[in-house]
Amino acid sequence: MALDGIRMPDGCYADGTWELKMHVTDLKRDVSLRVTGEIHIGGVMLKLVEKLGKRPGCLKTHWTLDKYGIQADARLLFTPAAQAPAPSRTSAKTFSKWLRLSFSLISFSGLTNIRHPEELSLLRKPRDPKKKKKKLEEAEEEALELEGSIYSSPGLYSKTMTPTYDSRDGSPLSPTTAWFGDSPLSEGNPSILAVSQPISSPDILVKLYKPQSLLDKAKINQGWLDSSRSLMEQDVKENEVLLLRFKYHSFFDLNPKYDAIRVNQLYEQAKWAILIEEIECTEEEMMMFAALQYHINKLSIMSSDHHMNNSEKEVDEVDAALSDLEITLEGGKTSNTLGDITSIPELADYVKIFKPKKLTLKSHKQYWCTFKDITVSCYKTKEEAHGTPALQMNLRGCEVTPDVNISGQKFNIKLLIPVADGMNEIWLRCDMEKQYAHWMAACRLASKGKTMADSSYNLEVQNILSFLKMQHMNPDPQYIAEPITTDINPECLVSPRYLKKYKNKQISARILEAHQNVAQMSLIEAKMRFIQAWQSLPEFGITHFLAKFQGGKREELIGITYNRLIRMDASTGDAIKTWRFSNMKQWNVNWEIKMVTVEFADEPSLAFICAEVDCKVVHEFIGGYIFLSTRAKDQNESLDEEMFYKLTSGWV
Repeated sequence: MALDGIRMPDGCYADGTWELKMHVTDLKRDVSLRVTGEIHIGGVMLKLVEKLGKRPGCLKTHWTLDKYGIQADARLLFTPAAQAPAPSRTSAKTFSKWLRLSFSLISFSGLTNIRHPEELSLLRKPRDPKKKKKKLEEAEEEALELEGSIYSSPGLYSKTMTPTYDSRDGSPLSPTTAWFGDSPLSEGNPSILAVSQPISSPDILVKLYKPQSLLDKAKINQGWLDSSRSLMEQDVKENEVLLLRFKYHSFFDLNPKYDAIRVNQLYEQAKWAILIEEIECTEEEMMMFAALQYHINKLSIMSSDHHMNNSEKEVDEVDAALSDLEITLEGGKTSNTLGDITSIPELADYVKIFKPKKLTLKSHKQYWCTFKDITVSCYKTKEEAHGTPALQMNLRGCEVTPDVNISGQKFNIKLLIPVADGMNEIWLRCDMEKQYAHWMAACRLASKGKTMADSSYNLEVQNILSFLKMQHMNPDPQYIAEPITTDINPECLVSPRYLKKYKNKQISARILEAHQNVAQMSLIEAKMRFIQAWQSLPEFGITHFLAKFQGGKREELIGITYNRLIRMDASTGDAIKTWRFSNMKQWNVNWEIKMVTVEFADEPSLAFICAEVDCKVVHEFIGGYIFLSTRAKDQNESLDEEMFYKLTSGWV
């Protein structure tokens, strides 16, 4: 609930009291209370509860009416909470898990029931521009609604108060449970957010809005709410649906012991992004995702009591398997072993190189290539390796994109290397999976300015090999360990593109083949593998906005990721130029003309005007990622909200 002052005629009494007029929106009823300016908002709420029997919520109930500037000529609005559904969905119109939020909440503070809430935000529900607006008349009927409001507490993540978490589901324990008031989140039910619900009908997928282009994706990103302003300040309407999403694709210290809720919400967000084709993937990758989803559905449906009672034991058993899946973030401090400082590993092998040129056929030429530090040197033969290379590439700041087809034995690495006038495109072709995994891992690290001596190199190699292994089909295509049954519904497991391409029976057979690679995984491991595979997709983590660059003649895209800005072609999505945050000196915003200017240490500044989106949204993404890069595992759970708002609000 929230309060909103509206000017009205005054009505004071001789004893100093006056009539405070209020309108209760959901009851469509006017209420008057005898008060003085010294009464606290909490006291007003108690009086209102006595009259209405409804529990309100307010951000600062200890403030007096005088402090709020509320006098006898004011009229207050008493209104229900807004609703924010979590990523899992039950119909084309509504979502299965709802949180009720106070209108007075700063949108950032309403998300602290999940570890590292700084990664989340609220997004206005996207609508298909081709369809007419529809009322949300079925929202409350089909949603699994969490009754009661979620109340904000400024101290929840303050420096003097570190919350503790339930090891079973990652939910906050006392004293933070008091923050949730009488919500089921404080009554032992937060684990509902850790449960994945299988898609009940293919009609759900058919009716959902699916962005058809990068421009459509950019328009969706216009809907991110301002984290420094309340919901009411941003004109969020009564009963409006807001989507709870991981806004920043930088998932810090993702730990299955404490993050069952967080892991499930990430899994759901990844699942729906793939199913509605918000992010592109290959056919083999789609079947792998479908197999994981099918496996997760089966385990989720199985005896929930058995899984909940044995969840701690299950987590312990899969700790070793999950250790290589924990997500390493840019800016997080990783431990270095002795080997990191005594020698720097190198790669040396025959690799096929291709430099695309206009009006030429695509043909690769084989070179003997060495990978030292962050530089690839190419020689015509192995014997010439001690001489001058025929081609040399410094990969710092480059864009690295996989191009893999397991069945076709194609293992390509696309490199876009920064040069003075844009990006230089180079392709590397490897002969086998193991070679590809080592070279791809080295390229990814080199793009960040890191060498193979970094402790994350071997982990990256294993993650790539694991990702490829899950895409393998059974050697005997006729062999399927389990018969095709009615419990597998391909229309709910793959995107519409492949439903048009193949018959349901063919898709079911391929999903079951792929399932053999994941059938032994536990529920939490399967979700973590799904998240890891999602992160491995080329388009992962790029948030697009339409922009007009200084000196440019047409609108293009600006892509923002956890460590860089990318100027992109609006029609093809190809990177034109990349700028790393690590090379950034400062950024400024001209709010009047909606221009963002970014200055760098050793290259010309970048300037662009935001098109069709408030530049505050773009500013907050840049500042948010800068803030997230400062997190380290040796810090405690406290969140420096002051610094977060300083970097993202734009008003400090």
